[in-house]
Amino acid sequence: MGYFNRKIDYALQEWSGEKHRKPLMLRGARQVGKTTAVRNLGKHFTHFVEINFEDKDHASAKAFFEQHSDPHIICSKLAALYSKPIVAGETLLFLDEAQACPSAISALRFFYERMPELHVIAAGSLLEFALEELPSFGVGRIDSMFMYPFSFSEFLNATGHEMWTKLIEEASPEKPIFNELHEKIVEQLKNFLIIGGMPEVVAEFVKTQDFLQCQKILNSLLQSFRNDFAKYKKRIPATRINEVFSSVAQQAEGKFVYEHVSQELNNGQVKTSLELLIMAGLCYQVTHSSAKGIPLGASINPKYRRILPFDTGIYQRILNLNISEILLASDLDTINKGAVAEIFVGCELKKNTSCYSDDELYCWVREKKNSNAQIDFVIQQGSKIVPIEVKSGKGGKMQSMWVFLDEKKSEYGIRTSLENFSQYDKIKVYPLYAIGNIAK
Repeated sequence: MGYFNRKIDYALQEWSGEKHRKPLMLRGARQVGKTTAVRNLGKHFTHFVEINFEDKDHASAKAFFEQHSDPHIICSKLAALYSKPIVAGETLLFLDEAQACPSAISALRFFYERMPELHVIAAGSLLEFALEELPSFGVGRIDSMFMYPFSFSEFLNATGHEMWTKLIEEASPEKPIFNELHEKIVEQLKNFLIIGGMPEVVAEFVKTQDFLQCQKILNSLLQSFRNDFAKYKKRIPATRINEVFSSVAQQAEGKFVYEHVSQELNNGQVKTSLELLIMAGLCYQVTHSSAKGIPLGASINPKYRRILPFDTGIYQRILNLNISEILLASDLDTINKGAVAEIFVGCELKKNTSCYSDDELYCWVREKKNSNAQIDFVIQQGSKIVPIEVKSGKGGKMQSMWVFLDEKKSEYGIRTSLENFSQYDKIKVYPLYAIGNIAK
């Protein structure tokens, strides 16, 4: 099966064509497609040299980085080892699983200073943990890109619905999609909510349309994430991190409460485990912002956070949800009180922002006696602060939205659900499948 184009491909091509580029770090959770994307980029070069530092067959290459800091010497030895020329402008040097060789990460700054013309990319499934121990190694000398699982638009492209993607991008509350197509896209959305965006799962679905086989792959991926917990290099047992990971799925709809995880874990252990899971890219935090002004992160309350799993497919495997209910449901309220929809929206907001920054997610909450209000997500659009309410079905009241619009004097709010594009009063309605339009 061929390569499925990803959004990040365009950014990688742009980087490779820059005259004054820096070495690049491709960051993201395990198995989201980083290695495949770099290999695809490598096809555009005369020579491609890939080193996997977790592979024992590349032990000699690892030693070169540990013994030398001069990139010219390193490249000379690598060229001899792999029988491939390493020539600036012609060769892409790929340092994969770089967390297993901290010396290779440190060497990136020397490539920038002494061999700036050479294209160098580093990636790794647990790269963030190595970077934590080298916090200032590449300030101003290294560029980063962040990669996530397939977005819904990438999934549509992979399943041969490129025209649908184009029509969704061109649609708006003022210009809705015709209803017959809208219903067809909703059916594809349900498929995506079940299988999620992990590349291996998407590839299997494109090939076989077999949900059960996709479930098996998801189970395998979930186990590989859990196996990684022992590699997080912190004084938190893997079993404890796994408890927190499971609790993230169980608490996905509302505020994450430490005390709800386990009686065996104290708040400090839960907090540390959460930080590790976020570093690994396995979950995203949605923090309360008072939304008094821009940037939204300037007025947060870290005591109120929702924590979302990074993929709906992984989420439904953790909870062992009944996939037939999703396929047959006319709304998503039947599935875990709508958390699937919120997780999907949070993930899409992450996936559709710039790959050059790992933007935070924000929500808004007002907790007053007899006057509670909550907005699922708050985003910045230009100089405007825009509230987003996620409705899992086609109905639902909007009291919190009206409270926010009145209190913050906002021009409009966004409601996203299974409805088609529409608009009424100060509310713009976007289908769940078009949430990427909002983030761009």
